Formats: sequence, C-alpha cells, structure tokens
Amino acid sequence: MNVSESYSSFASVREFILLGFSCEWKIQILLFSLFTTMYVLTVTGNGAIVCALWCEWRLHIPMYIFLGNFSFLEIWYVSSTVPKMLANFLSDKKTISFTGCFLQFYFFFSLGTSECFLLAIMAFDRYLAICHPLHYPNTMTGHFCTKLVIICWVCGFLWFLIPIVFISQMPFCGPNIIDHVVCDPGPLFALACASAPTTQQLCYTLSSLVIFGNFLFILGSYILVLLAVLRMPSATGRHKAFSTCGSHLAVVSLFYGSLMVMYVSPGLGHSAGIQKVATLFYAMVTPLFNPLIYSLWNKEIKAALRKVLGHLNIIQDILDDPSIIRSVQYHKKQSGLYSYSNLQI
Repeated sequence: MNVSESYSSFASVREFILLGFSCEWKIQILLFSLFTTMYVLTVTGNGAIVCALWCEWRLHIPMYIFLGNFSFLEIWYVSSTVPKMLANFLSDKKTISFTGCFLQFYFFFSLGTSECFLLAIMAFDRYLAICHPLHYPNTMTGHFCTKLVIICWVCGFLWFLIPIVFISQMPFCGPNIIDHVVCDPGPLFALACASAPTTQQLCYTLSSLVIFGNFLFILGSYILVLLAVLRMPSATGRHKAFSTCGSHLAVVSLFYGSLMVMYVSPGLGHSAGIQKVATLFYAMVTPLFNPLIYSLWNKEIKAALRKVLGHLNIIQDILDDPSIIRSVQYHKKQSGLYSYSNLQI
C-alpha cells in the first residue's frame, strides 16, 4: 500500500475496539466485581493517605510532601484507564473513540512517567537525609521541594507528547481491534497501515530512558544510603533508616519490575495475554499495594490515619446524636429570633 493512499484512508477508522478479556459472561461479571473492588480500595487507600498527610501539619515536611503527591498521582493514574476497562466488561461493543484512545494513551503514559520521576526524587530525598543530614535542612527547603514536585509533573506530561502526536498521525485504515485492556503503543503500531520505524524507535527509546534512567538513579541512591546506614554506630538509627527506606524500595521493585518487561524490549514479541497481565499488574495491583506498604511500614502515617479516622468518628457520633442536633437547631432558631428582633428595633 502506498503511504499517500494510506493517509487518504486515515479517516476510515473513527473508533477502536478494546478487546480486553474474551471470556464467558459470568467470568466477565466476576472480573468486573474484582476490578471494581480493587479500584475502590486503591482510590480510598491513596485518598486516605493524602487526607492524613494534608490534615497532620507535623507531616508537612519534604518526605511526606513527596509521598502525598505520589498517592495523589496514583489516584489519577488508575482513573485514566480503569473506569473504561470496567465499562467494557459490561458492554457488548467495547469501543473507544479515536480521540478517547489517544487521550487515554497520553494520560496513562504521562502519569506513569511522572510517577517514575517522583520515585527518583523520593530516593534522592532519602539520600540527602541519611547521607548528608547536616546539610539536609538547608538543601531540601520547602521552596526546593515544591520546585522538584512541579518538575516531576511537567516533565511527565511533556515526555511522551511528541511520540503520541506522531502515532496519532499514522494511518489507521482497519482493522480496528486492539487486543489489550488499554490503548498501548504496541497494538497501535501493529494496526497502522504504514510502518513507522522512526516513531516506534523514538517511543521505545524514551521509554527506556525514563525507566532505566530513573531506576539506575534510584539504585545508585540506595547503594549510597545502604553504605551510610551500615556505618551508623547506633542499632536504633540503622533500624529507623531501614524502615524509612524499606517501603519505598518495595514500591520501586513492584512498579519497575513489570514496566521493564513491557516497554524496553520491543523485539521480544510478548503475547497478548502476557501484555494484559503485566499491564494490569502495574496499572492496578501496584497502586493497590502502595498505600498498604506505606501505612504498614510507617508509624507516622499510621498515627495520622488514626487521627483522621478518630475525627471522622467524632463527627459521625455528633451527627447521630439527636440531642446534639436538637440543641444546634434550638440555638440556630434563637439566633434567628434575636437577629429578627434587632432588625425590628
């Protein structure tokens, strides 16, 4: 097919079909229930951490500011793909518009890239705190912390912008079936009517750079942290340092393990089943476990969560107590009468 002819037929594909998991209706309902539960727990868990860190002023320090942004990012990360995935379980058509597919592609990859950068910044923060504790307060100021967070978000949303624009301009003249749960570059390249090796190589190069570059930076930071911790004379100090870094290392291992399998090895030709499972792992499973890992391994976060839950219980008790409600209504009524009498005077 001539390239010019393929571009002329570009308008023929107006929507894609996200095939997802082709199985019986009962299994579709089971998967829908399972993934809905996971999605609700993920949003609730990460939202609870954001609220706890926001309400506890003592945790308004760089380490927890980064963690709060990470949890906030996770909420949007899962929300960029999971709602459409859940809707497709209950739909017969399983369609997504051309524009919607590339918007999902853009936000999913941009938020994932921001997450990679933020994990690297969190490792850098721990390196400064443990290896250079005397210089840490002067280096990691609130202003510098805010600048790092903004850089993570901006770089994340700019990193894949050009490749995604190039891919969206490729000719798609049919078929339009994406054998995946999300709009992913691999299936999209396979559906294009004309090959684009330069765009494909650019996409995988940028993926490799952001994944391996940040992973090696994190690995180097924690090697230096480990060496510094082993030199600590106090066993208590070593235990505290390990507990602080352990949760972050667990999250990094979960997140980067599946990413490296998917986006830095274009020549391996992963089967559709492996691609779907790997995507579900880093798109749903890792965000689900992150709040559990951080809340279980961090005493300050557990205390902040208990404090927030305690406030919510007090508010609920107040709302459920009819005597308090009647008292509030009585005072409101008295206040209204008093104001009215003042107006009459």
